[in-house]
Amino acid sequence: SGKTFTVANVIEKVQRPTLVLSHNKTLTAQLYAEFREFFPENAVEYFVSYYDYYQPEAYVKTSDTYIEKDLSINEEIDKLRLRATSSLLSGRRDVIIVASVSCIYGMGNPEDFKSGIIRIYKGQKLSRNRFLYLLVEILYSRTERNFDRATFRVRGDTVDINLPYVDFGYRVTFFGDEIEEIESLEISSGKRIERMEHAAIFPANLYVAPRDKLNGIIRQIEIEVDKQEKYFEGEGRLLEAKRIKERTNFDIEMMRELGYCNGVENYSRYFDGRTAGTRPFCLLDYFPDDYLMIIDESHVTV
Repeated sequence: SGKTFTVANVIEKVQRPTLVLSHNKTLTAQLYAEFREFFPENAVEYFVSYYDYYQPEAYVKTSDTYIEKDLSINEEIDKLRLRATSSLLSGRRDVIIVASVSCIYGMGNPEDFKSGIIRIYKGQKLSRNRFLYLLVEILYSRTERNFDRATFRVRGDTVDINLPYVDFGYRVTFFGDEIEEIESLEISSGKRIERMEHAAIFPANLYVAPRDKLNGIIRQIEIEVDKQEKYFEGEGRLLEAKRIKERTNFDIEMMRELGYCNGVENYSRYFDGRTAGTRPFCLLDYFPDDYLMIIDESHVTV
């Protein structure tokens, strides 16, 4: 019936950032491919759940069996999700995001994500050490060996960054306390793609908390886990009390070390500064107020 073509014409007419919402990954992938053909110059992005496999944690009381949460995250889909949020916050108006219903699931605060963007330009007064500190703040890790996604390496006055949301990286060269050169580079070979006058580096994770807020966040989590531990002990559920204390302390140590932890979304209320009972942020909050939403197969999706 030419629905995708019709919708493409509507998007072209209204000239607004657009979310196309579909009810399963297969349809989402098909629509993503079609919209990329219709809009080759636009930022057409793909946003679906990044879990290939997910086993929630469970406890079987009768046999005293604890089953650890187990999951497998698809790195390529994680990259595409980060690229989608980065496009939305880049200021571009030609963004079309084709998403599954995972776009209504919890994500980090868009204001924190936005404030974490590092904008640099050639000739900027910025020391190399300060730049490295800023990269760590937005959850990039320093490496000397494996130049993986969301890492950076330092060679004298040159810093290479492997961006987790695109297929290339940046090389930033310093002369004293000034940025002398910015280049995009091939990750595999390290060869320069092009010289750049300016660049924006987006956070490496959708849950990014400024370091100055992190101690306060951890303190709030500690207060809640103490309450929950006392509740379980009062109920005579000593195994649950021990388990929640161990699990949360492990997460807290990881937060102190890295700025986030596995399953960080469990603590999103504290990261976002939300009150009890309020909904978490989701992809819809990353769109500007005037965006267009198109719901595909709405009789199923809604």
